[in-house]
Amino acid sequence: MYKNSKHTVFFPILLAVGVALGLSFGHYLGRTTTTSQLVGMLQSMNASDNKLTRTISLIETQYVDSVSMDSLAEHVIPVLVKELDPHSVYIPAEEMAQVNEPLEGEFDGIGVVFNMATDTVIVLNVIPHGPSDKAGVKAGDRILRIDDSLVAGQKIPQYKVVKRLRGPRGTKVRLALERKGISDPVDVEVIRDAIPIKSIESSFRIADGIGYIKLGQFARTSFVELEAALARLRSEGVSKLIFDLRGNSGGYLDQAILIANEFLHKDQLIVYTEDRFHRQMREYADGEGSAQDMEVVVLIDEGSASSSEILAGALQDNDRGTILGRRSFGKGLVQRQIPFADGSALRLTTARYYTPTGRSIQKPYTIGDDESYEEDLWKRYENNEYFSADSIHFADSLKRVTPKGKVVYGGGGIMPDVFIPADTTDVTKYFMEVVGRNILYRYTLEYSDRHREELNRVASLEELQALLDGDKTLVEDFIHYAARRGVAPRRADIARSHRLIEAQLRAYIGRNTPLEDNGFYANIYPVDVVILRAIEELKSEKKND
Repeated sequence: MYKNSKHTVFFPILLAVGVALGLSFGHYLGRTTTTSQLVGMLQSMNASDNKLTRTISLIETQYVDSVSMDSLAEHVIPVLVKELDPHSVYIPAEEMAQVNEPLEGEFDGIGVVFNMATDTVIVLNVIPHGPSDKAGVKAGDRILRIDDSLVAGQKIPQYKVVKRLRGPRGTKVRLALERKGISDPVDVEVIRDAIPIKSIESSFRIADGIGYIKLGQFARTSFVELEAALARLRSEGVSKLIFDLRGNSGGYLDQAILIANEFLHKDQLIVYTEDRFHRQMREYADGEGSAQDMEVVVLIDEGSASSSEILAGALQDNDRGTILGRRSFGKGLVQRQIPFADGSALRLTTARYYTPTGRSIQKPYTIGDDESYEEDLWKRYENNEYFSADSIHFADSLKRVTPKGKVVYGGGGIMPDVFIPADTTDVTKYFMEVVGRNILYRYTLEYSDRHREELNRVASLEELQALLDGDKTLVEDFIHYAARRGVAPRRADIARSHRLIEAQLRAYIGRNTPLEDNGFYANIYPVDVVILRAIEELKSEKKND
C-alpha cells in the first residue's frame, strides 16, 4: 500500500485539477471487446446491412494482408465507446486488476504502508497481524533489496516497487532491511497473503457525543465496515455523526443503498433507476437500519460522485440530516460491467438514477467531448463557484420539493443545504512552497524516525495528542529545517499560516503511528472549516433537542 505524500486539504486552487485526476479512475467505475467478441456483438444486431458489421467482415475476409483482428478490436472499441456518454468505457484485460482492486476490499501482498519520498522505500506502518508483521518488519525500516534486486537509491518508480512486493498469496519474497541501531542489513522472508483494503479511512469520536467517519470509496466491504464503525462509536457514547464523503468518487451502487438504509425509516425511497425503455427499479428502506435515530451531517464537495451522490441525495430528499460543503460532481448514470473471455470488460451505461424527489443529478455533457466534461471542475473554479453559492445557478424546471418543503435542484450534482466556501485565508506563499516542494512531509518522516519508539507505542488518540502537545518546538524546528533546504523564513507568512503548518505536521506524524489515518484526521480537523461547521451544526441541534 502506497501513501500519497502530498495529501492535503488546503489547496482549493489546485482542487479542481486534483479531483479531475481522481475522477479519471471514477470513469472506470462508471464505464466497462477482441475480434470474435466484437464481431459477435455486432452480428447480434441482426442487421446484415449494418455498416460496422460489414466492414469488420470485409477486413477479416478480403483485406490484402493478414490482420490481427484482436489487435484491431483493441483500437476500435475505445473509439466506439468514446462516442457514448463520458462514463461508458472499455477496460483492457491488463488494466482490470488495477481498476477493480480498490473496490474488492483486498489484494495479495506483504501488508506494509510505505513511501518513497527520498528515493528510499520507507515503511511507515505495518498492518497488525499481517504477513510483514509476522515476519518481523517494523515501522521505520528501509527496504534495501527485494529478492535479488537493489531498490534503495535506484530511482525505481513506485508502481514497480509495488509490483515487486505484491504477488499471489502463499508465495515468498525476501527483503533486506536497514534498521536504525543495527549496522548490518536485516534479512526477512515474508509470505504474501490477502491484505484488506479499508474503504473507511477514519472513524473516531471527534467531540462529546459526536462521531466522525471518513469513507474514501464505496467498496465491496463498505457497509460491513460502516456497521463495525458505528457500533464502536456507539460504545463510546456517540449519538450524532459527521459522515465525510468529500473526494469519494463512488463505487458499488448496492453499498450506497445499504448504507442509506441504515439512516432512513421504513418505506422511505432511497433511489430509483430508469433504463431506455422507461423501466424503473426502486429501492426502499426496510426500517431495520441501526442509525435511524442518529443525527447526521454529510460532507460533500466537487469530488463526491456517483454513489456518494446517491447517499447524499437520499438523505437530503427525505429530510434526513444536513448536507454540508460544496456542490458535488454530478454523475447520475448507472453502469453494468460486461466481462469478456480475455479478461477485458465493457462498462456500459444502462440506466439513469434519480433521487427520491425525482432529481437527475447528471451534469450536462456532449457526446464525444470528454475534454469539456473533465474541465467542468476547473470552470467551476473560474466561475467562483468554490467560494460563493451565488455563483451557482440551477434552472427552475429542475426544482423539486422535499416532504418537509425544502427546495432542492437536479441537473448537476447535489447542492448542499449549507454551503461552505473553500478556505484559503491562511494559505501563504511560504506555506505553499514548503508543502509544494514536499519539505513539510519529508520533515515529518525524519521526525518520525527520530521518535520511532515513542510513536510506535501510541495506542490511542489521547496518547498521541499528549505526545505531540509535549513538543513545544515542533513548528520552529521545522522552520529551521525548511531554511536548510532553501526556503527562507517569511515571518509574516509563518504567523498567518502557523495553524495550518502545525496541523499538517501533527497530522502526518500522527499517520506514522499505529493509529494511521485516525492520527491524521484527528489532527487536521481543527483547521478544516467544513468539519468545524459540522460540529457546530450538531451541537446546536443538541441544544434544541
